[in-house]
Amino acid sequence: MDHPRTRPGPVAPVVPGHSTLSPLGIDEVTLRHGFWGERQEVNASATIPHCEHWEERVGWIGNFALTAQGRVGSERRGREFVDSDVHKLLEAMSWEVGRAHDPALEADLEALAATVASAQDPDGYLNTRFGHEGEAPRYSDLEWGHELYCYGHLIQAGVARLRTGHDDTLSRTALRAADHVCDVFGEDGIRSVCGHPEIEMALVELYRVTGERRYLDQARLFVDRRGLGTLGPIEFGPEYFQDDIPFRQARVLRGHAVRALYLCAGAIDVAVETGDAELLEAARRQYDAALARRTYITGGMGSHHQDEAFGEDFELPPDRSYCETCAGIASVMVAWRLLLATGDGGYADVIERTLFNVVATSPSSDGRSFFYANPLHKRVPGEAVEPDAESTRASTQLRAPWFEVSCCPTNISRTLASLGAYVAALDADGIRILQYTPAEIRTHLVDGRPFGLRVETDYPTSGRIRITVLEAPLGTSTISLRIPAWSTGASLDGVPVSVGEARVEREFHEGDTLDLDLDVTPRVTLPDDRIDAVRGCVAVERGPLVMCAESTELGGRDVADILVDPSTRLRDEGDRVLVTGRAAAHRDTAWPYAEADAAGRGGRPGGDLDLALIPYHRWGEKGPSTMRVWIPTTTTSLPGA
Repeated sequence: MDHPRTRPGPVAPVVPGHSTLSPLGIDEVTLRHGFWGERQEVNASATIPHCEHWEERVGWIGNFALTAQGRVGSERRGREFVDSDVHKLLEAMSWEVGRAHDPALEADLEALAATVASAQDPDGYLNTRFGHEGEAPRYSDLEWGHELYCYGHLIQAGVARLRTGHDDTLSRTALRAADHVCDVFGEDGIRSVCGHPEIEMALVELYRVTGERRYLDQARLFVDRRGLGTLGPIEFGPEYFQDDIPFRQARVLRGHAVRALYLCAGAIDVAVETGDAELLEAARRQYDAALARRTYITGGMGSHHQDEAFGEDFELPPDRSYCETCAGIASVMVAWRLLLATGDGGYADVIERTLFNVVATSPSSDGRSFFYANPLHKRVPGEAVEPDAESTRASTQLRAPWFEVSCCPTNISRTLASLGAYVAALDADGIRILQYTPAEIRTHLVDGRPFGLRVETDYPTSGRIRITVLEAPLGTSTISLRIPAWSTGASLDGVPVSVGEARVEREFHEGDTLDLDLDVTPRVTLPDDRIDAVRGCVAVERGPLVMCAESTELGGRDVADILVDPSTRLRDEGDRVLVTGRAAAHRDTAWPYAEADAAGRGGRPGGDLDLALIPYHRWGEKGPSTMRVWIPTTTTSLPGA
């Protein structure tokens, strides 16, 4: 049931005016150690400074000073969209300052914001790649120029600043840019769209924080103009830009994965604020179809390297999976918006899967190197990445410190800085715990009553979660706990509970506890038989974690040399899972095929062995290796194998 907000807007990236669930802010949810709290601290101490260092080093921050000085032209460095990465860094800094109140970071943020603002033209235009002496004219390349995309990230940084209580240089710069966009691309302006969606959700969020209707109207215009063929032809076709079919008519997400997901997120925002049920259903239809037919077991999206795009239905090759980190983050953004809009807890399951197996996979444990793409099968070890050099965007090597296209590190940084906002939400009756991590929650229910909770857990190492009431509201209220679809043996205070949600409605008192036990027992997972690339393979999952085989854990054996019995007993060791496998016996012949009734494949028969599988998010930490998530089974091998 929708309800109007009756409390101040939370300090969060997404704050719908009306929704089934109301988000909590980063000032209401404090992560305490644990899996995500530790990563948030690494983000603050290492990743944010690392990103700023590299953006200074490669000249992306310097581009703004050059523009202000009228010297940009041939001196500008980086791709056409690198302004956006500086803006994402500003957003990460803004959320981190709002979370931890670090005065040194605050000063750093203000200095960087002043540098960016110095490049803004009097009419609000702000871009270092177009519109100045020696450069192409403004908006002369809407297909690839990314001008509106860059504004989107600037505006989101400005929203973060406003939400954390600062009306300053950054927020005013963002507002001037937004006004410029509305002036130039309004009903009587340029009737086109940006080749990369982003501006849509940024404008809606700016409307939410300011109440200025023109921002929402402009976002709606951009969504409705998409799919009308306004952008020029490119080699990947108009679906790359989602410019082939009007959004309301499309059946599934297609084209460039990040573009498609950002557009979907923006459409949801527009639909929620305008009460457009048809538009909301179009977004949900496309996302649900992508989840059912175009998503990897990790939650990753994007099957194509050449165009960073979705494939056709069930086209999910593990060795050629792109699964860009930014696409994983964008999927979380869409799922979160649909969760708030509909209350459907299944989207919280999607968020959890993607967070643990894409978002957590990209950064190294020290927060200073990253995966851009996240394949599910690595055939060759490759070579170690130079620790002090840029890498190509889809490196097939190890995590790299920086990329020529470094959208992913800054995206990771802003996501981790604001992660507390995704842990819990309010419904009409109480509070819903959506993600499990050690945390303290202090909020007010939608009717204004205070409620405080502490969450204690070592999840996902175990499934034991204790909720303690720190401050109880007067009267009856509800604590709702998500029961993931994979946890078929869950219990609450010793009583079995079904998959979906466990709701406890009563009058709570300070010191009351709820003990939830989720079943994180390792399990064997089979693929849909329409996914040709992994037919005859199995994967192993443990709680929310997808496991993988990595050569560094196999005693020097390559992952190509192992098979697994699909009926094997899984032995849980907490940080890894042991399975009984078999060494494959390969034929050494000039032709890699044989008849099914052949006498044998030759070579020495493989023997049984113990295989140690590790969480996928940890792969690549020990140096060059081979890796696979989907492992061939002993039952599908040719005779003699």
